[in-house]
Amino acid sequence: MTTATNLLDFDLEGLAAFCERLGEKRFRATQLFRWIHQRGASDFTQMTDLAKSLRGKLAGVAQVQGLPVITQHISADGTIKWLFDVGDGNAVEAVFIPEDDRGTLCVSSQAGCAVGCRFCSTGHQGFSRNLSTGEIVAQLWFAEHFLRKHLGRDERIISNVVMMGMGEPLQNYAALVPALRTMLDDNAYGLSRRRVTVSTSGVVPMIDRLAQDCPVAMAVSLHAPNDPLRDDLVPLNRKYPIAELLAACKRYLDHAPRDFITFEYCMLDGVNDSDAHAQQLIDLVRSQGVSCKFNLIPFNPFPASGLLRSPAPRVQAFARTLADAGIVTTVRKTRGDDIDAACGQLAGDVKDRTRAADRMAQRRTVMMQRAGAPAARPAMTQEH
Repeated sequence: MTTATNLLDFDLEGLAAFCERLGEKRFRATQLFRWIHQRGASDFTQMTDLAKSLRGKLAGVAQVQGLPVITQHISADGTIKWLFDVGDGNAVEAVFIPEDDRGTLCVSSQAGCAVGCRFCSTGHQGFSRNLSTGEIVAQLWFAEHFLRKHLGRDERIISNVVMMGMGEPLQNYAALVPALRTMLDDNAYGLSRRRVTVSTSGVVPMIDRLAQDCPVAMAVSLHAPNDPLRDDLVPLNRKYPIAELLAACKRYLDHAPRDFITFEYCMLDGVNDSDAHAQQLIDLVRSQGVSCKFNLIPFNPFPASGLLRSPAPRVQAFARTLADAGIVTTVRKTRGDDIDAACGQLAGDVKDRTRAADRMAQRRTVMMQRAGAPAARPAMTQEH
């Protein structure tokens, strides 16, 4: 018995090719695409303007299969976090963040993450597998149509998508690009390229490919102004050091829908938050000539990290130093931290195939021994 094809796996070009294999013309694929994404339909019998013959064909070979929702949590500030079951003991999280002028959905691209950044709870869980295009799109498909019913509105609710959930999107490139194309397609969600953001820890070759294949807004997880510190915080830096990364960012700007790259910078107490670090950042972006803005992120502590959040006055002083140098700088508001939905808190449930927890514990012990600190440190509770 053949498994039915999940139509969420296709962008419009992919769906047109699928329909052609069924002997159907392209305009039928466009109709079908609109039913699935604009109306949230999953039952072919409801798609009344499709020919009965096509509905009959689809019923035998295709389905619109979303992800089962394991839990849903609604924060006091209106943020909503969903935990989706992706099978085989894995679950991923997506978060909706409502604001006055936009509705942003934070989407996951992998079950876990193989990059292993020290300050990210997802990385400490390790990596299981890449999500399929359908599993990436299903998070938006579910959230958009749930929110319309939940808020009692017919118009589009989600105006922005950020690929900042679990995983490194550019390490799942083949599934990412069709998902982005579906988000941008006027027959689906019709999102602006300026309002879809891919966040990367710096996979340089894929930054160059994305510039050619599907340029959207770009956010880069920088977190350090020099290679030795970034090697420790973001291990991918050992493969693609800062100079290579910033050169790729500069190339990307020739194709990007925005005229700047956003640099994400997680503020870690006593690690990367000094006046000297701020000055190094200024010198770095000036020397490389990268048009950018900085988004300073208050760290959300978790026990295994061995790290603490920079005090608010230190964050403000750091931001002031950057702003006084003419660099647009914002401090991210912490949203949804009462439901562990804030930046760096998305953890889901991952069947780790990489022994990440063991590797990170060993690395942390080595770093502490080098610094002359005790190997163990009291556990911290999650801030709420």
